[in-house]
Parts: sequence; structure tokens; C-alpha cells
Amino acid sequence: MAACGLDFGTSNTTLGRAGADGPRLVPLEERHVTIPSAIFFEPGREPVIGRAATEAYVEGTPGRMMRSLKSVLGSGLIEETTPVGRERVRFRDVIGRYLAAVKARAEDAAGESFDAVVHGRPVHFVDGDAEGDRRAENTLREIAHGIGFRHVAFQYEPIAAALDHERSVRREEIALIADIGGGTSDFSIVRLSPERHARADRAGDILANDGVRIGGTDFDRVLSLGTVMPLLGLGSPMRREGLTVPNAYFHDLATWSSINRLYNPRTRREIAEIVRDGARPDLIARLSTVVELERGHSLALAVEGAKIAASDDGAGTVDLEWVESGLAAAIDRATLVAHTGRLAARIAERVGRCLAQAGLRADAIDALFLTGGSTRLPHVREGLTACLPGARVVEGDTFGSVGIGLTIEAARQAA
Repeated sequence: MAACGLDFGTSNTTLGRAGADGPRLVPLEERHVTIPSAIFFEPGREPVIGRAATEAYVEGTPGRMMRSLKSVLGSGLIEETTPVGRERVRFRDVIGRYLAAVKARAEDAAGESFDAVVHGRPVHFVDGDAEGDRRAENTLREIAHGIGFRHVAFQYEPIAAALDHERSVRREEIALIADIGGGTSDFSIVRLSPERHARADRAGDILANDGVRIGGTDFDRVLSLGTVMPLLGLGSPMRREGLTVPNAYFHDLATWSSINRLYNPRTRREIAEIVRDGARPDLIARLSTVVELERGHSLALAVEGAKIAASDDGAGTVDLEWVESGLAAAIDRATLVAHTGRLAARIAERVGRCLAQAGLRADAIDALFLTGGSTRLPHVREGLTACLPGARVVEGDTFGSVGIGLTIEAARQAA
């Protein structure tokens, strides 16, 4: 039985296998071991995934782009359908097609078939809804069976990251694992040591698990609503006194998983009526352009890029020249913090909840292990380290630690 560890993330996906040289991530897109969780449907052709999906969309190839697929798990969207060419496809089937393509690529690269998988999962798919969590995991299990995995197990993503970190631990320690990804922020407090690493049963070493459904795509959404959507008419008045333009269009356009909802004749007609009846038709005309051209994902990609630039370099720009000559939104680090500071604070609050669950004080934590792309945001990082001022900060592989840990777990279960 060939087993693998599969980290299907909101933004990126990895798949790993364990061999004689230890756990390794398998190349999924040319030399890359990480592949964006994106799929593009071009009429009359097989869908493409990853970077190729984004490139096809950006180059203007006719078709349908979908990204952040994982975010629909646990929501009502999972059973809904979306138009793909002349057919309507369930979102669960879109996820199945994406993961089937990932599995096929991994098997081709590894030269073997995988019939067992340890899937990563957030601590909570849905905040405060145990039944929603159960449904989300069951959906992912059904999808995994549907694409050819006979044996399917799950591991919390922060626990998987802890297994990766433990490979470098030289003496016993208590670590708080923070996995801040594209869709969720997950935390575990785990007792680690070289001796414990060899044990099959680690349940007693897991002192706390907690998480919140906030991740990088939420930062993108809030930043877009605060800086870009007002340029397209968000908050602008209608001619009729006391009314403003409906917010729903802008919220859908700012949310990765909802963008495709706008691409239908009814929505286009509604926006045309708002152009006619709005007090600022010049702004709503910009919204109309984005929807008519079906460029919502281009907008979301630009906001994400500006967020990263503001985080890494201090400033970024959302270039909207394709909407209107000279149009752009400038985002610097202060703007980023002003719009998303509350999200960062809500993530940091989970550290205290984890400590309380474990019955520990902050000074009992020896190491703070950081993984996930959103740990690169300075105010997120600062909020986490401020909660544990005495802990040693350990940098994990931003996009690979969870996948490696899942692969370690898969090898244990297959042994």
C-alpha cells in the first residue's frame, strides 16, 4: 500500500511521499512542489490547474477560473453548482477534478500509485459548528474515495506541522504551532522530543488544539473592500434619497469563492440599472466593466499582490488601468494594518485560548513554530510573538511544513 500526505490548502497544495531518504514533497508543476489551488475550465478542453490555470485566465483565454476551492468546504456552496461552459458542475466535483489532477501528477512524478492518504484538515472548517465540521470532513473523505484513495485518514494541520518541526528538536520541549494559511488559522500546543517522535500514539502529547476561520483570503477581502471597491461604487448613493448602491456585488467581487456568482445575465442587467439610477454612474460603470469582462479574479490577484508587496516592501499598488485609464489603489503597510488589524488581533486571541485549554502560562512555551503564508504579514507575526515573549521563534517551511508532517504521519500509518 503506497501512502501519501496531502495538504489541500486554500491557496496552495502539496503532496508528499516517504522513501528511504525520508519524507519528500513530490513535484506537482514542473520543478515546483507547491501548486496553487486553482483550476481553469476552457470550453472543449480538459481543465488545467495551478499556475497554468492562472496564466490561462490572465492571458484572456475564454473559460472559467476558480481559486480558493477549499473555502467552500463546510459551507452551503459545496452542494451548489456553477456554470462551466454549457454545463453546471457542483463545487464538490470541481474540488474532485482538481485533486484528481494533483494525484495523477504526483503518481506520475513518483512512479507509483497512491491508494492511501493522510489528508490535512483545519482544526475548525466552520467556527462554532461541530456538525458543519463533521460534514466538511465527510465531504473531503468522499471526494478522496471518489478519486481513487481506498484508505483515507485525517490529521490536524498544526499537528502535522509539529511533526515536521520535531525532526529538528534535540531535547524535550513544549511548542505552540501556529499555521496561518489562506483560509484558516490553526494552533496546537504539543510536547515534543526525539524520543517521542518515534512513538506511534501521540495523543497524550497534544495538549491543546484551537483555530479560527480567518486566513490570507480574508485579509484580501477586507483590504479589497476598504481600498478598491469604493473606486467601483461601494458606499456610493443612489439618486433616490437615503439609498446606497447594494453591497452584495462588492462583497462577492472581493471574495475568492463568490466571484463567479456575478457572471450571469441577471446580475449584468441589475448593474446596468444601477448605472442608470445611481448618483455616481461613473463609479458603477467601473464595476460593470469588471463584471462584463469577467475579470474579478484579476482584481483579486492584484489585491493579493499589493498586500504581499505592502507586507514585504512597505508599499504596493492595485493597477486598474484596464478598468479606466490612470485608475489605481495605493496600499502601504499602514493601510494594510488599518484595514486588517482586527483580523490579526482575532488570530492572536487564539493563542490565549490555546494556553487556557492546555492549562499553561505563556512562559511554559519553549518554542513558537510559524508556518503558513500569512505568518509573513508583519502585524500577524507581531501579534503572535507578543503573546509568547519568552518563546524561541522557529521558522517553518512556509508552504511545505504541513505537507511534510502529513507525509510522516502517512508513513507511520502504512508501517
